[in-house]
Amino acid sequence: MMRSLFAATLVLALAPFASAQTSPKPLSQKAQDKVLRINQLQVIGTHNSYNMGFAPSEDIYMNKHYASTARGVEYHHQDLPHQLEAGIRQLELDIVQDPKGGRFSHPKIVELTKAEGLPADPDFDPNHEMDKPGFKIIHLGDLNLRSGCNLFTTCLKQIRTWSKAHPKHAPIFLLIEDKQGNLGPLPGHTPAEPWTAETWDSLDREILSVFPRKEIITPDDVRGKHATLEESVLANGWPTLGESRGKVLFLLYIRKSAPAYLAGHPMMQGRVLFVNGRPGEPEAGFVEQDAANADAINDLVKKNYLVRTRSDTNTNQGRNNDTTRRDMLLASGAQIISTDFPVAESAPWPGGYNVGFPEAVPARCNPINAPTGCNTAAIEPGVHTLPMSPTHLVAPDPNANQRRRPQ
Repeated sequence: MMRSLFAATLVLALAPFASAQTSPKPLSQKAQDKVLRINQLQVIGTHNSYNMGFAPSEDIYMNKHYASTARGVEYHHQDLPHQLEAGIRQLELDIVQDPKGGRFSHPKIVELTKAEGLPADPDFDPNHEMDKPGFKIIHLGDLNLRSGCNLFTTCLKQIRTWSKAHPKHAPIFLLIEDKQGNLGPLPGHTPAEPWTAETWDSLDREILSVFPRKEIITPDDVRGKHATLEESVLANGWPTLGESRGKVLFLLYIRKSAPAYLAGHPMMQGRVLFVNGRPGEPEAGFVEQDAANADAINDLVKKNYLVRTRSDTNTNQGRNNDTTRRDMLLASGAQIISTDFPVAESAPWPGGYNVGFPEAVPARCNPINAPTGCNTAAIEPGVHTLPMSPTHLVAPDPNANQRRRPQ
């Protein structure tokens, strides 16, 4: 009897220690900022973040003549500052070069809708920004040019203004897609010009004309004294959260564009963007994995690569409220999960598909590689994702009454 009583007492005495081991004390913000690295975060991003959708007559024309394309791009976003305010921490910008200006000032969709007898839509560029020289934001050539910001520099200025007003934010990842040649399905549309060495240099100059070097996390910062970027990444040379607050990081999406961007800049020396690499390449650090499964992603994350992936494509998951891939990715180590439908911009079809964290935060501890004691609440203290925007309404579910339990 005494032996049983002693054993029970010992179990009770040790219980707090066992609990402490299984549930370590959450780190304070000050302590966490020194140890949590940016590749140990997980954030939600938006795909084609600039896209404002189609105007009414454009929408009618697209669904009549390009129904498949229209179906795949039936989403739209709030402007960039509102997305950041809602908790998005990765934005995507698709850019074309226009060094003389005016190349994309008069999209054919205006005359096409007029020829169909449709009412005139609002001017997509009332301030004539497309007439100015510089990089432009384009979705579908001559069909969909409605963006939250027409000039690349305008987009960057919007992001920086928001950033300066929220200087303690987790780093914002900016995915840049260079567009060259074909821009969409319309025969005879104005194509994008090919990029040259000067184009890539101009891209860096435009970025640095808005963001000072000290506000950008660059490949040089991450490589440090290592021989290659990958060598530093494998040794977990990514900066800490404390070193990265209030900063941005640029990622080059198109993998085949990397050689041209790297020409004359070995190891990305002096460059602003991280290229889309693969393990074993000296420039590897950021690895795009649009359609990869969790095992492939986690293998990369455990080696300290930075992974961006997509939870939905061509509105398919949104239309069917299919959360299979979304849920898989949220449980994975993918640092950046991009969607057409973040929480504040749910899909308009029954079910209201969207992508966000259950903690309702802009960034959280990575499920795979976060350090012990990682405290999601200390990443952006007091900041939560916003509810759905009034510009994004969800259709009622016609089968809702049938699924209700009988009273």
